[in-house]
Amino acid sequence: MPSLPGPYHILLSFDLEEFDIPNEYGGCIDEPMQMQVTREGMNRLLPLLDRLQAKCTFFTTAHYAMHHQEQVRKLANMHEIASHAYYHSRYSVADIGASKLALEKISQKAVTGFRMPRLAEIPHDVLIRAGYEYDASLNPTLLPGRYNKLSSPRTIFDDQNLTIVPASVTPNLRIPLFWLAFKNSPLALFKFWSRQVLKRDGYICLYFHPWEYAVLEKFPDLPVYVRQPSGEPLLNKLGEYLHWLCGLGQFITMQDFVQKHREAIHPNLLATGARTLTRKEA
Repeated sequence: MPSLPGPYHILLSFDLEEFDIPNEYGGCIDEPMQMQVTREGMNRLLPLLDRLQAKCTFFTTAHYAMHHQEQVRKLANMHEIASHAYYHSRYSVADIGASKLALEKISQKAVTGFRMPRLAEIPHDVLIRAGYEYDASLNPTLLPGRYNKLSSPRTIFDDQNLTIVPASVTPNLRIPLFWLAFKNSPLALFKFWSRQVLKRDGYICLYFHPWEYAVLEKFPDLPVYVRQPSGEPLLNKLGEYLHWLCGLGQFITMQDFVQKHREAIHPNLLATGARTLTRKEA
């Protein structure tokens, strides 16, 4: 796709969810501890975002938001609140619309975006019926044991009345620029990949989790590549990376980026309100 006009756009997002990942690897962590670990990570992360004035999108489970309503309301004043379903570990179709309503009630802002937990597939018509405008559940790469999306479009595209915002992957090799790659790659290499994406696409779409910035060494069931680094060392790495990105472009919420995309691609349709969009391959 052609780059959008203006400086590089940086789409920074965090999946604000219950810290249930140890249970995927045979652990047993109860809900109070799940919430505590996420809060610990948020307490480290938010001062960094404030210092950099980095607007981002928090894909939030309604379950987490119900337990942290004041925090979510404060986040909504600076950042975008989008939906990460109702619960992180269980799903029903009814939860898709219910999470949107719950998050809008708590944040007092419109919730237009969705990301499925673990980037699982979800029918686009379900999201459209629930009133979402965009979906950020696509990672167009191969992740063994999870998904193979190598044939999917690599950059933003439209499907019916829904805009799809894939997570960024490098051109050609499709190396994913997501949280595990950031955690386990030298920062210089991750910057090199990021520059490739920015030059080709005009924007970069990144996602992380607040719980990564808690101290995870106390959870031995987690694989080393998930557990280390974490806490302050990982936060320092993120801070250096985001500071570098600040010199290359501007942080923008996905909601605002999608609006810019729709205005650029479909100005006449937006003006009339008749938004019938067609799929465009990247």
